Amino acid sequence: MGKRLITQRRGRGGSQYLSPSHRHVDDVKLPAFSEGEGVVTDLIHAPGRTSPLTEVIFNGKKDYLLAAEGVKVGQKITVGAGEIASGNVMMLADIPEGTPVHNIEGVPGDGGKYAKTAGTSASVVSRSDKVVIQMPSGVLKDFNPRCRAVVGVVAGGGRDDKPFAKAGKKHHTLRSRSKANFKVSGVAMNPVDHPHGGGSHPHVGKASTVSRNAPPGRKVGRLSPQKKKKKK
Repeated sequence: MGKRLITQRRGRGGSQYLSPSHRHVDDVKLPAFSEGEGVVTDLIHAPGRTSPLTEVIFNGKKDYLLAAEGVKVGQKITVGAGEIASGNVMMLADIPEGTPVHNIEGVPGDGGKYAKTAGTSASVVSRSDKVVIQMPSGVLKDFNPRCRAVVGVVAGGGRDDKPFAKAGKKHHTLRSRSKANFKVSGVAMNPVDHPHGGGSHPHVGKASTVSRNAPPGRKVGRLSPQKKKKKK
């Protein structure tokens, strides 16, 4: 009897596939209030995130935001109407076209959902009944003008320039995100471990496409292609 595929085992869930939330600093959402001003008191490392965080004091209360490029300790951060400066939180309706933004709300008041990875940013394309934003992938997406975003690019964009150098560093880095630091291909396994395993040389051994009627745990990889159409 064969083993479960790693994708099926991951889908079943368990503590080893849950992100270690006790190591995370905070949920990092935009402030709930519509207007205010705070001061950056520190820049900190956040396990499980690709970018550093800014520690901001709003009205005597500590809050955390994703660090924007150029933000420094002692800088003032405004929420609501204010200057178009890196790190400030503003409504999309008030941000000029061509301005880079990050941590964009999908629905007004949800705290920010889009463009949160280090080194990424979206760009405001046009403003009318809907604000059109070009996402980091290049896709154009419509947003409610009352949705908020942070001006600037997320800090930590050069993280890929420095190699891990050894497997241990990669293991500890990805552990905070509950991700495996290596992946073995199916053709390199034994027949008991994977349908593609076995043989005197690497080969799949059967059709690698998957039926669209397959159960959810089996429906991974290449779904069944369309049948060849006869030429007219």
